[in-house]
Amino acid sequence: MQENLKKILIKTKRQIFSEIIGNNSSLLQGEGYDFLELKEYEYGDDVKNIDWVISAKLKKPYVKVFHAQKELNINIIPILSGSIYFGSTKFKQDIIIEICSILGFCAIKQNDPFSSFIANEDVTLCTKKSKRLFSVNTMCEKISTYSCLGKSINYKNLTNSLFKKIKHKSILFLIGDFFDTKDLDLKLLSKKHEIIVIIVRDNFEEQPFALGDVNLIDANTNTKLNINLNQKTIHNYIKEVKKNDHILFEHLQNCNIRFTKIYTHELVLSKLLRLLR
Repeated sequence: MQENLKKILIKTKRQIFSEIIGNNSSLLQGEGYDFLELKEYEYGDDVKNIDWVISAKLKKPYVKVFHAQKELNINIIPILSGSIYFGSTKFKQDIIIEICSILGFCAIKQNDPFSSFIANEDVTLCTKKSKRLFSVNTMCEKISTYSCLGKSINYKNLTNSLFKKIKHKSILFLIGDFFDTKDLDLKLLSKKHEIIVIIVRDNFEEQPFALGDVNLIDANTNTKLNINLNQKTIHNYIKEVKKNDHILFEHLQNCNIRFTKIYTHELVLSKLLRLLR
């Protein structure tokens, strides 16, 4: 195992098992014990959940709705394209590994099974459903050694594959940099599962500075580019990034998807805790 990976795993394991992190209720509804809300009775609802006191007061039958059972199915899905092989302070790939290890250790601490997939042009199983610590190590090692250069993302295929492969109601953590997301459509997937999106970015990607004539390589396609990185080019680039993010955030909000953005210079755990609590 790489030295850098060992440090990430040791740090995140210590953080999770020393932090006082309580159980988080899922947004999924189902047979559970944590009360969520009251709703008017509809045909097919379990009569055992009727609140007779409220029903008598309002003169209409109302039923109690509960959160899903405490044991949740967790699916950790890093989206590994060539663009994550970048970082001015830390590589985005290392931040994604740290996020995945934190989520894996959190699932184990709360006694929830988790599985993981690697997604880009296709979706492949990374680790099978497990509650064991070695599964976190295996997942992170596979992500660390995964060759993401030359890989691009097919968002349409990604969502279709996840819909078919993940049968039971689950919490899906989608982790990536989410550039060029015009084909991303999570409406159908979000009706079946609870989705949480974690966007990993580097500051330079959103606020680059002028460098003049530079030779670049598109990490998604391995194409060489000769660009004059002047103020006009930067202005147009920033405009496109903001447009992409505006459409992305609007889509996530419409699908009732929680999301956060983590930069490579930020503390990962604190951002995740604010998202999950």
